[in-house]
Amino acid sequence: MSDSPEWHPESWRSKPVAQDVPYEDQTGLESALSELRVLPPLVTSFEVESLKAQIAEAQQGKRFVLQGGDCAETLADCRPDAIASKLKILLQMSMILVQGLKKPVVRVGRFAGQYAKPRSKPTETQGDVTLPNYFGDLVNRPGFDAESRKADPALLVEGYKHAALTLNFIRSLTDGGFADLHHPEFWDLSFMQSAVLGADLKQRYLAATERVRGSLRFMEALGGAPADSLRRAPFFTSHEGLNLHYESAQTRKVPRRERWYNLSTHLPWIGERTRGLEGAHVEFFRGVANPVGVKVGPTANPDTVITLLEQLNARDEPGKIVLITRMGPALAEALPPILNAVQASGRPVLWMSDPMHGNTRKTESGIKTRSFEAIVAELEACAAAHQQAGTVFGGVHFELTGDDVTECTGGAQALTEEDLTHNYTTACDPRLNYRQALELSFRLAELA
Repeated sequence: MSDSPEWHPESWRSKPVAQDVPYEDQTGLESALSELRVLPPLVTSFEVESLKAQIAEAQQGKRFVLQGGDCAETLADCRPDAIASKLKILLQMSMILVQGLKKPVVRVGRFAGQYAKPRSKPTETQGDVTLPNYFGDLVNRPGFDAESRKADPALLVEGYKHAALTLNFIRSLTDGGFADLHHPEFWDLSFMQSAVLGADLKQRYLAATERVRGSLRFMEALGGAPADSLRRAPFFTSHEGLNLHYESAQTRKVPRRERWYNLSTHLPWIGERTRGLEGAHVEFFRGVANPVGVKVGPTANPDTVITLLEQLNARDEPGKIVLITRMGPALAEALPPILNAVQASGRPVLWMSDPMHGNTRKTESGIKTRSFEAIVAELEACAAAHQQAGTVFGGVHFELTGDDVTECTGGAQALTEEDLTHNYTTACDPRLNYRQALELSFRLAELA
C-alpha cells in the first residue's frame, strides 16, 4: 500500500536522490527544516481532495486540465503585476478552451513553489571556472561565483514565504471577483489593445468570451447554475517536487484524515530525471495523499510506467496519478505502446501532454529555444495517438508567461532566432509569450 507502515515522510533518505545538491551547512539545514515543520501549511487537505476529485472527472473526459506558468519562478518575481499577469493568461486560455471543448477546465498554475529546477549537468563551466549549476532560487543563486552557487538552506524558508505571499494574492484576487466568468474583460492584459496582438486573434478571443458569457446568462436564467459558483474560477497550485527536504518538511497529517498530505502544493510532480523506480522521489511521493504528476519521456517503456503506477497508486485511486508525456520527435514511436499497456492494465490515470520539454534546442549562438510549430506538432500527434488507443487526452502542461517575451520561435508573430535576444528573460527554459499562448489555446481547442 502507498501509505504502508514502512513509509514515513523521511523514508526517502534511505534511497538514492537524483538531482541532489549537497548542503555544506547541515546545522543551518536542520534549523530551516525545523522552522518549515511548524509553519502553517500553504494549502489545505480539503483543496487537495477537491482537485483530486476534479482530476478523476478529467480521467473520464468530463473535464480538461490546463496547467501552466513559469519554467522557474524567482523570488524577485513575487510582485503583484507578475502574479496577475500569469493568472490573466491562464484565465484567457481557459475561456477559449471552455468555449471550444464544451466542458469545464481545471486551472493549475506552475506557481507558488516552482523555485527548484533540475539540470542536465550538476556543474556549469565558464572559461576555466567550474561551479555547481544553478538549481533555482529554492537552492542557490544565479550569480556565477562560489558563494552564490553554494546551496543555502535559508532559501528553503524564503521560498516558503514567497510562495505564501503569492498564494495570498492569488486567493485575494479570485475571492474578490477578479476571476468572475461573467467579466473576462477584467482579465484583458494591456496587449489586448495592442496592434502587436493582431486583429484576427483579438477578434477570435472576444467572440469566444462573448459566447461563454451568453451561455452563462442562459444557464442562470434557467436556474441551472448557481450564480456565485460562476463568479469564481478556482486555481490550484503545482510545482516539481524536486527538493525533498522542502517537500517532506511540509508533509503532515491533519485532523479527521488518516493519510499524509504534502501541504506545500496541491499537485506536485516527479520529473523525467527523478522518476527512477528505486529512487528517493518515487519513495517519497508514493506515501502522500495528493494527486501526483509524473513526467514520461521517450526513454520510458511500458513496463516502467506500469511499475510506477503500482508503486505510486497501489490503491488504484481515481484522480491520484497524472501522467504527463513529453516525447518530442520520438512520440509516434514511444507513446502508443505506453498508452496501450496502461489501457490494458485498467489503472486510472489522467493523460496530459507537455509538448515543450521534448522540443527544446539550442541555437548556434547557444540560446535555448523552442519552436511553436514543433509544439503544435507534438500536440497534434499526441491527440492522434490517444484517439487511436481509445484513451482520454485530458490535459496540457505548458511553460508560458503573460509577458511579451521572445523565447520561443514561430507562431503568427513569426519570431525568428534573431528575435530571441530582444526580450529573453527566463530564469531557465524558454516560455511561450502571451500571443503564442493565446494562439496555442485556439489550436488546442480544435484538437482535444
